[in-house]
Amino acid sequence: QVTLVESGGGLVQAGGSLRLSCAASGLTFSRTTMGWFRQAPGNEREFVAAIRKSDGNTYYADSVEGRFTISRDNAKNAMYLQMNSLKVEDTAVYTCAASYGIIVRTATVYDYWGQGTQVTVSS
Repeated sequence: QVTLVESGGGLVQAGGSLRLSCAASGLTFSRTTMGWFRQAPGNEREFVAAIRKSDGNTYYADSVEGRFTISRDNAKNAMYLQMNSLKVEDTAVYTCAASYGIIVRTATVYDYWGQGTQVTVSS
């Protein structure tokens, strides 16, 4: 069974930092594209960031580029999202996903999803 488990969410002040983790099991991690999506109340699910296979390219939504950094550790089957200069608008449930495909920004192409972790940024 493939499982993706997020951790690291919580409550932080605006301007602060937070690091999200996604632990994967049951899949060939090094061969997958990994992505982060988020959804806030009243909003549609949106793409946040993605990273391809080891030493591959990274992709970011315009709203987070320059503030967030996505990375992966294939030896640990883990993916991370370092979130700096957090804004109130970043408040959402963040979910990690895995794909054997090559498209990164469209949610429907991802094969597996985690349960999500809440990130709340206070003013």
